[in-house]
Amino acid sequence: MSNEKRHITLHLYNRELSVNAPADEEEYYRKAAKRITDTVNTYESIFHESVLRGKKDDKDILYMAMLDIALRLEKDAPRNDTAPFLDILNQLTADIDEALKKK
Repeated sequence: MSNEKRHITLHLYNRELSVNAPADEEEYYRKAAKRITDTVNTYESIFHESVLRGKKDDKDILYMAMLDIALRLEKDAPRNDTAPFLDILNQLTADIDEALKKK
């Protein structure tokens, strides 16, 4: 991982944000900004164009988008848990060591 920082401008919904991002993570920053923009645009279209739900203000839309993104992260978190795999690898390593000692 490089310590080099790059000054980039990101478009998030209706804002331009200047960010100093690690050079090797610039792509992640840009994808994150796009995800935020897409999610906010989705909720804006749901709430602003829906006659049934009425008009929501921008804060409500932003909060719904944040909740949506956070919920996705929470749902994906268990899939990123490597502990079960490490346990299996440790057990296999112990089994291999034991088998090698018997020879």
